[in-house]
Amino acid sequence: MATPAHSSATPRKLVRAAVVAVLAGAVVAGLAVPASALAAWAVNHAGVAWDDLPDALQNPARQEASYLYASDGKTLLTTFYDQNRRDVSLDEVAPVMRQAVVAAEDSRFYEHGGVDLKGILRAVVANGTSGEVEQGASTLTMQYVRNVLKNDPTLTDEERAAATQVTAGRKINEARYAITLETRLTKDQILERYLNIAYFGHGAYGVYAAAHTYFSKDPSKLTLDEASLLAGLLQSPESDNPIDGDTSRALTRRSYVLQAMVGLGEITADQAKTATDAELKLTPGASPNDCTAAKTSTGYFCDYFRSWWQSQAAFGETAADRLQALKTGGYRIITSLDAKVQATAQAQVLTVYGYSNKRVAPMAVVQPGTGKVLALAVNRHYSAAAGTGNTMNQLVAGNGTSLPGYQAGSTFKMFTMLAALEAGKALDTGYYSPNRYKSDYADSGPNSCDGYWCPQNAAASMAGYRNMWTGFGRSVNTYFVQLEESVGADAVVEMAERLGIKFRSKENQQNAQDASSWGAFTLGTSLTTPLDLANAYATVAAEGKYCSPTPISSITDADGKSVAAGQPDCKQAISAEVARAATDAARCPVGQQSAYYRCNGATAGSVANIVGGRDVAGKTGSSDGNVTESFVAYTPQMAIASIAANPSTSKDAVGSAVQRDVIQAVARTLNTSLKGVAEKKFTAPKLTSAFASGQEPREEPSPTPSESSRNNGNDNGNGRRNRNTTPTPSATTGGLGGILGGWGN
Repeated sequence: MATPAHSSATPRKLVRAAVVAVLAGAVVAGLAVPASALAAWAVNHAGVAWDDLPDALQNPARQEASYLYASDGKTLLTTFYDQNRRDVSLDEVAPVMRQAVVAAEDSRFYEHGGVDLKGILRAVVANGTSGEVEQGASTLTMQYVRNVLKNDPTLTDEERAAATQVTAGRKINEARYAITLETRLTKDQILERYLNIAYFGHGAYGVYAAAHTYFSKDPSKLTLDEASLLAGLLQSPESDNPIDGDTSRALTRRSYVLQAMVGLGEITADQAKTATDAELKLTPGASPNDCTAAKTSTGYFCDYFRSWWQSQAAFGETAADRLQALKTGGYRIITSLDAKVQATAQAQVLTVYGYSNKRVAPMAVVQPGTGKVLALAVNRHYSAAAGTGNTMNQLVAGNGTSLPGYQAGSTFKMFTMLAALEAGKALDTGYYSPNRYKSDYADSGPNSCDGYWCPQNAAASMAGYRNMWTGFGRSVNTYFVQLEESVGADAVVEMAERLGIKFRSKENQQNAQDASSWGAFTLGTSLTTPLDLANAYATVAAEGKYCSPTPISSITDADGKSVAAGQPDCKQAISAEVARAATDAARCPVGQQSAYYRCNGATAGSVANIVGGRDVAGKTGSSDGNVTESFVAYTPQMAIASIAANPSTSKDAVGSAVQRDVIQAVARTLNTSLKGVAEKKFTAPKLTSAFASGQEPREEPSPTPSESSRNNGNDNGNGRRNRNTTPTPSATTGGLGGILGGWGN
């Protein structure tokens, strides 16, 4: 029942209210107040001016939890809150719940103007008879005032504590503020605000949280016995609640509320008896808070989201302000996480290593063309608890301190190929690629070749005349070092940065500052993360369209207004033609054929069979000594990267055997996640991108070492004389080569 606001209270009513306010204080404090003092005070103190109300009462600050959902908008991942609270409108609360609260706390709520004279007189008699404070005579409006003040985030702890102290001064202020509120707000507005801020015990603030905490349902669906139980908790919410308090006391309070409702004519005696006799059936709904309580396997995605949120200026000036906004702003956040893809990725990483293994196989899944992060999986529980299987270190997306990333080996050859294609080189650009090659990059290590870096292939069988198709398909190190020399290492490093590769370690940052001499970059000596790597390859899948990775599909604030943050932020990082050409060569490693049938050799040939007839491309990577093993695969609709490593030390090599498991985990995730999704084909590159002549030759050239311009001491095409002497292979290399590099597949 809506009641009009008291917009023009008469002086007589205000004076009476003021006297009542003083009496209320006297009731609480047990004071004897002379009648003359009451009269003198009442003449000058009848409520307060609206503008003199505390700002928290004029403009209540919201303290609502934010809700984090999967991309379907239904699967709750977790919530963030200081107080477990979500505001609802009065029409979203069952009528029996509204009636029960009024009956339990303020039966004359719709009759008084903020303070209740009859209630105060009744309390005066009760307290005077017992000699103790048994009844406080607070109305719902006064209780609302108290709740607002004690939860006001702008107040100090001392000021908030003062809002709950049992003193006459506090009671008088509550009464005066209540009188003023009732001149501006309707009864239903006051009741709605009260229901949304009242504490119901067990961490539940407001009727929405209470309904879900005790009965796992919305407040609109509460039954009479449930509503009366919740209303009964308001007097002593911690001690009386039936979850971790006194169940017997909770049921006694329920009976009291039901009888009060009968007295008000809201229900019949028979209805009250039925509800009183009803068995207490609690269905407690856990209210997860923050990422450690996130839904199974989504903790690392949640952690990535939270870090992203704290980096967004739209939510506050500082990271701390933004986190506080998340905990109190009542946001509804639909993330990019696809629950099906996440479950698949999690199941697959566990086929590589179990939760208790000291090594990990983090996997990231990204949607090309949007940057949406569909899944972040790893064989760990996001938890602060002790044990090998638990950690809160960001193992998938990385961070700048405890985990700057892992080496991803030959997956970085993609950036060299892109730089070369962008520089105008065709896919058929060929070099004779010996087993070991003396590069142009200076190196003073013990196993250098006359002061120059001498990388070698993973196997002697890789030697021969190679182009981008066969060099990428077979992962020929000595081919890609020559290709890098032809365009400059600085161009390769810049290409990687353009596609989102970040340098988080100090060593990598220093190397990037002198990128022209970072020859080992093409072999994957830089640290990276599965997320950076997946998103970089997603750029190629999207035909050169780079999108900043985002964990967001949509955000709405507590008022239901859309927030723009997190929407795709994209740009054309490389031309579509360059991306198409790179993809054509990237089909070779996975056992498929290029548009011009130039693939010959594959390091992940099983992938083609796993994904069936769907177009796929990708690249394997092994760091020096097989310390890490990596694989990236992509289709036009999805890019996935995984890296097997020991996150605690680079001295523990995962070994080459695990590469097969990593490849299959990625390929199976890709295949399962795309079931039911229409197939899309890669676009073939132009003839001019494939062949320097612009025409498809009848036969593939294969010069002998003596015929190769890269091996006869002549000008190698970039203005430098070739110093290659094809030295005898050595088991180890020093200097640049000694850095854990991408020397395998």
